[in-house]
Amino acid sequence: MAQNKPYTLYTAGTPNGWKASITLEELGLQYDVKPISLAKNEQKEAWYLAINPNGRIPALVDHTQGDLSVFESGAIMLYLAEQADTKGTLLPKDVRDRAHVVSWLMWQMGGLGPMQGQANHFNRYAPEKVPYGINRYTNETERLFGVLEKHLSEGREYLVGNKFSLADIACFSWVLIHDWSGVSLDDKPNLQKWVERIQGRPAVQRGLDVPEPSKIVEATKNPELAKKMIEDAQKMQISSEAKK
Repeated sequence: MAQNKPYTLYTAGTPNGWKASITLEELGLQYDVKPISLAKNEQKEAWYLAINPNGRIPALVDHTQGDLSVFESGAIMLYLAEQADTKGTLLPKDVRDRAHVVSWLMWQMGGLGPMQGQANHFNRYAPEKVPYGINRYTNETERLFGVLEKHLSEGREYLVGNKFSLADIACFSWVLIHDWSGVSLDDKPNLQKWVERIQGRPAVQRGLDVPEPSKIVEATKNPELAKKMIEDAQKMQISSEAKK
C-alpha cells in the first residue's frame, strides 16, 4: 500500500511518545500516527514486535528508506534530526554544541527518564506502598531536577547555547509531569520558567496532543481522573504479568 506521508509514528501519550511527536512537529515533517493501546498490550503483539523488538513505544517507520524502522525515543529524535534538520535547528552543526545536546539527550535517556519512570511507578501504580522504592526514586528524580535547575540558573534559557534543541524536548517531556511523579517545582524557579517557555511553543503544543490530548497533567489536579488512571494502569500491569 502506497504511503502518502514519509513517516509513520507508532506512539502513545507518554513522555517518550511526546519526545518523538514534538520533534516531528518542530521539524515540520509530515507523518501518519498509529496509536498504540498500552492498556490492551498492543505493543506486545507480533506485528508490532517486528517494528520494535523491545515492545515499547514509540517507534518510527521511514517509508522513504524502504520502511526502515527506528525504535527508542532518543534514537528516533537523532535519526529525524540527522535526516531532516539540514539547518541544525534542533541538532547543532557546531561540534561543541552538538556534543552538549547529545550529552543531555543521553543524560535524559539513561537517568531522568528511568528514574522518574520508577518514581511514577512506586508513587502511583505499585499495588502496594513500598517506602524504600518511593523514597529511592523520588529522591533521585529530585536530584536530577536539581541538576537542571542549577544549569538553567546560570543565565540559560535553554539547555545548550541558549537555543531550543533536542536536549530541551527530551528533558521537558519528562519534567512536564513532575506532579505525577511526586516532585515539586516550587523551589526551582528557573526550571518552572523553562517548562513554561517550552510549553508555549506551538509545535510543542501540537506534539503533546499526539496521538490524543494526554490526561496525565490534568490528572494531577483531578483526583477522580487520577484514581481511574491508576486503576487502569494497575490492571494493565497485572494483565502483562499474567502473560509472561
